[in-house]
Amino acid sequence: MPLTRNFADAFGLLTICLVALLVLLGLCCIAYSFYFRIQVRRQAFTQLSYFSGPWIIRITFILLAIWWGFGEVVRLSFLRKEGGVLHAHTLQWQETVCKCYIVSNLGFAEPCLFLTLVFLLRAPLQKMENGILSQNWNGKTVLCILLSCLPIFLLQLFVILIGPQLSKGKSSGHGLPAYFTRAAYQSINITVCTYPLLSTILLGLFTTVLTVYLFWLGRRIWKLVINKGLQKRVYTLIFSVSSFLPLRVLLLGLSVLPKSDDLKSEALTFLAFVALICFAGICICMLVYLPIADCLALGSPHDLEARRRVLDEQNDTISLIANQSHLEESIGISPERNSDASTKRGSISFRAYGKDGSSTGTFVELSLFSPSRDATPPGSPPLLGWPMRYPTQVQEPQK
Repeated sequence: MPLTRNFADAFGLLTICLVALLVLLGLCCIAYSFYFRIQVRRQAFTQLSYFSGPWIIRITFILLAIWWGFGEVVRLSFLRKEGGVLHAHTLQWQETVCKCYIVSNLGFAEPCLFLTLVFLLRAPLQKMENGILSQNWNGKTVLCILLSCLPIFLLQLFVILIGPQLSKGKSSGHGLPAYFTRAAYQSINITVCTYPLLSTILLGLFTTVLTVYLFWLGRRIWKLVINKGLQKRVYTLIFSVSSFLPLRVLLLGLSVLPKSDDLKSEALTFLAFVALICFAGICICMLVYLPIADCLALGSPHDLEARRRVLDEQNDTISLIANQSHLEESIGISPERNSDASTKRGSISFRAYGKDGSSTGTFVELSLFSPSRDATPPGSPPLLGWPMRYPTQVQEPQK
């Protein structure tokens, strides 16, 4: 027992440290999001306004992760032992805290975290006028997340409030085992929080449905990605969802099989915590920090326009020199050959734009992960983060 308590205390300290790192990362990303939003509005980053559209949902994802982390700290028996912060409270009060933890984390924080990820990944696939650029998109998305989370929240609440009644008939052979509905038990003058198996099963069903949907969603997003670096990020998101979430549910289910106060249970619970905190950290970096960093790396619209003008002038100069040199070399050659060569050389530097100067095409949020501006070969997709320009007419070469 002393050895088990020492390991439990070590797991508790590690849990607090990891939650502190998650909170620090989240607060930095929230500040970064506000900074990016201010830059877009103050300096008129009209070309980047699309990428700042889901800023409220990004912050919501971070706040849900922080809420979940605080819940994991409250669950620790490390805080309830003699000398701990919660030791002065009664055992009944500590048991109530454990029940509130199940409803809060397994019934609200984790399902909302998964749903927020889904809506963030769906955003680039929606129409621009009805999606991120819509003024009401953030509010509607938050409402959809809350309504989608309501069923699992009510089911977890049912397990905590009504579930213990189902275990009272166990002595007569008609009830469920205690570990199906038990959220806490008393040991050595403290209350230890546990995970009811019914709550874990409900969370597992919810996670399975979302994992399958995210696989399908990730495949659609992957088709829009035109850069290997972006593909790696999409793969990372899919891997984190398909591995960490099922792994957490599996470990939570196994944690009720041994006695809840032995070393195996403590280790399984801690590994389940590590799985989800890794998932949350990866998603925050991939969906909040990196897109904003790539947008800011592009510079202001004035800088972008200046770069494009310089490139246009350089291309025009090279085209003029090439065509002039070609005319000088083609003296004495037949008109038919001159026409063919002129057409071939002129096509090297030909640049065509729309009559009205407008551009078409759609932006995809994941496509701005890389600020590369290298030229692309003919027939390849347009440069990342820029709309495609279609030529309207081609000037015939002079014969």
